[in-house]
Amino acid sequence: MATREAENGRQDRPVLGTPGDFPDRPERRGRLVVHVVIAILCAVCAGGWGYVMWSAKGNTEVYEQVITFDVSRGDSVRVTFEAYKPADRSALCRLRATDVDHAEVGNKEVAIPPGEEHVRLTERLETSAQATSVEVQYCYLV
Repeated sequence: MATREAENGRQDRPVLGTPGDFPDRPERRGRLVVHVVIAILCAVCAGGWGYVMWSAKGNTEVYEQVITFDVSRGDSVRVTFEAYKPADRSALCRLRATDVDHAEVGNKEVAIPPGEEHVRLTERLETSAQATSVEVQYCYLV
């Protein structure tokens, strides 16, 4: 019917109708409750994800930092780093060397025996290409 009216050039009302042709929307109640429940679920999920990310780093009782590194040689890197851990526990640290494109060119795991709380070590990492930076990727108690 609307198509025939448009073809004849006499369309004097909207094709879908006017606002008065439709019933009023029913009132919606309880939207606040739904939004509060969704907000609580989002907070629980965010807290859970935060815990997963925090625990993925491992035991945070070992604190480490790189003091110096020398990348002057193309086939190796010399790095000095410190680790703070409980004196009665041993630790395992992973050193990582990267190139200018942040690709890993060398790594080494270093075992730190029990006995001292503050340890300063100097290690040599073999690399497959010229390194530009070195980091302690992780340290955790064993």
